[in-house]
Amino acid sequence: MKIRVYSIEKSSRDEYAPVFEKLKKMIQKYALIEEIEIFDKKISKAQNSSAIMAKSSYTQAFMPYMKGFNIALDPEGKSVDSFEFSNIFDNIQNLNFFIAGAYGFDRDFLKKFDMVVSLSALTLSHKVAKIVLLEQIFRGLSIKHSHPYHK
Repeated sequence: MKIRVYSIEKSSRDEYAPVFEKLKKMIQKYALIEEIEIFDKKISKAQNSSAIMAKSSYTQAFMPYMKGFNIALDPEGKSVDSFEFSNIFDNIQNLNFFIAGAYGFDRDFLKKFDMVVSLSALTLSHKVAKIVLLEQIFRGLSIKHSHPYHK
């Protein structure tokens, strides 16, 4: 299984980086994982223009990566518990998670996803959302492989 996490954010090595690396190492016991951060001048300019322009730029940035099974993270998505989340890993070889920029996803673009999941009704920073997602990916894979981590 190959899992990719796409996010609209500037690449940086900050205090969160060791946590990301630790979680990715844990996940690699069960699946290949790749983290792709997307940010360019077009996105920056759009974010400074308007929410509509920003959402459109996120859509354009993500479209080339919409291959395999695609899951958007959105506060208005489906709330699932860890056991429901673990079912995502059944019979899927290429799984992609998408975290939008500061303005979220365009509602029409969300319809193109196989699934839209909410990590929380709370607004989370990109870095915190990614940590929660990576931890839940590991937890879900642990459930699937009967590893005691999930208890």
